[in-house]
Amino acid sequence: MDQLTATPIPDTTHGNRRRTLATTGVNHALHDGYTDLIYVLLPIWQNEFALGYGALALMRALYAGAMAGLQIPAGRLAERIDGKIVLVIGTVLSALGYGLAGLSGSAIGLCLALLLSGAGSSTQHPLASAAVSRAYGAAAKGPLGIYNFTGDLGKAAIPALLSLLLIIMPWRHALLVLALAGTAVAIYIAAAMPPIGKTRAGRPVAAASSTGTTNSGFTLLFTIGILDTAVRMGLLTFLPFLLQAKGASLPTSGLALTLVFIGGAAGKFVCGWLGERVGTLRTILLTEGGTAACILAVLVLPLAGTMMLLPLLGVMLNGTSSVLYGTVPELAPGRTERAFALFYTGTIGSGAIAPILYGVLGDALGPTAATMATAITAMAICPLAFILAPHLTRARV
Repeated sequence: MDQLTATPIPDTTHGNRRRTLATTGVNHALHDGYTDLIYVLLPIWQNEFALGYGALALMRALYAGAMAGLQIPAGRLAERIDGKIVLVIGTVLSALGYGLAGLSGSAIGLCLALLLSGAGSSTQHPLASAAVSRAYGAAAKGPLGIYNFTGDLGKAAIPALLSLLLIIMPWRHALLVLALAGTAVAIYIAAAMPPIGKTRAGRPVAAASSTGTTNSGFTLLFTIGILDTAVRMGLLTFLPFLLQAKGASLPTSGLALTLVFIGGAAGKFVCGWLGERVGTLRTILLTEGGTAACILAVLVLPLAGTMMLLPLLGVMLNGTSSVLYGTVPELAPGRTERAFALFYTGTIGSGAIAPILYGVLGDALGPTAATMATAITAMAICPLAFILAPHLTRARV
């Protein structure tokens, strides 16, 4: 990969930093909310279009695949065009996709609309993360944690909003309303967000290329991100079954997942700040060690004790992600868009594949053994964090 150098952006005032964080946060909430809207819509589409579960899974995969697969091209496009413009266009396309879904009269039309919406959402993670990173520079870990947290707010708020809209109008009209909301967000970004700038191919940075530190350090961070996502998705796959074995009813299982998600949102917010103050290594060791301990506790505690533990489990499960995202710019100086695009592609791909792998293990050994495997995976991250530490700025280890 060619080393990139950022086009200078002179305006880095406190007000513009806050505007960058605010606009990217709103955009993150919108796109993550759009991503999870599908779970509300799948039963409706199944009834209206007489679809099987395989077809429904394909629809979800089309959106996720377009979003994951086009992140790297989106990062490359930002080398030629101001990233803000790409971000606005992506948000418009994502909103347009849901608008077309509301107008579609067939399953094929829905699939094409979801492809378009997923393609639009591919711009959001790499470019918005890079924008926050550039705005805050060396102090970006905490703001990136806040940015990460806003995605969880969108996952909670926008599907809930759709559920309310479905009470008073047909699903097609509800999607048009949400498409208009997405268009309004795109206009807000265009009007309020400071320019991100663009990157261009340049001469290799000697300090990074001569030692190989940046490349090997980023590879380690990338590996940790993939494993961390695998732990989270693997555990969430088995958690309802573990609770059911403890005597939990369906509503109790739903409450349990809500407690995990609330803790996860708090973990994303807090651990970005924590990584900035106590360092990447200590934060990873705390969250991954805590994750493994909480998973093992879930296996042995009775239902009441497990329910009390779940918010803390959520904090540990999701907390690592914020400090990892905050470390990407440090290990990829001058090529932030590409690095974030690659990092998010890997973690999203891990989130899709890991439940399948742990599911196969669960079929072979049972859910308890598969859940223990997620704890072992979490602990395996700790030695990788020690190997990563020499690649980090000493003050932030």
